[in-house]
Amino acid sequence: MYLGIVRGLAAGAAGTTALHAMTYADMAVRARPASSTPDEVVDRLAENLGHPVPGSGSGRESRLSGLGALSGIAVGCGVGSAVALTRRAGVRLPLWLGGLVTGALAMAATDLPMARLGVSDPRSWSAVDWTSDVLPHVVYGLVTYGLITAGDRRT
Repeated sequence: MYLGIVRGLAAGAAGTTALHAMTYADMAVRARPASSTPDEVVDRLAENLGHPVPGSGSGRESRLSGLGALSGIAVGCGVGSAVALTRRAGVRLPLWLGGLVTGALAMAATDLPMARLGVSDPRSWSAVDWTSDVLPHVVYGLVTYGLITAGDRRT
């Protein structure tokens, strides 16, 4: 079981790196700014839990930015571990489907809290907004699931 968790953490970290690479490439190509959504989710969640993020001004903004980025890494690694454990339990999907499912799980783990906390409403997103969210998550899923299953394929 521990090997599954570690494999999932490592695969999720690699998938998260791929997701970030795609996101930063999109920012560079389209000259779009970084999203403040992760920061806002962390801020609202901390407030709702009764533990607001301390500080004011740019210091507080820096804390929120760091916590937002760390929350994304945690989601990526956590989803990787959950998928690896599910696979160890016997759920075996082909790479393409497992990758899509893994990416969808990670996307849901970030988009649902954002919507629930009122930070953003995905129903109002444009096609470009959806593409900017879906494509990096598909890449995350394929990299993560591919690495989780890599040990299964003997050459």
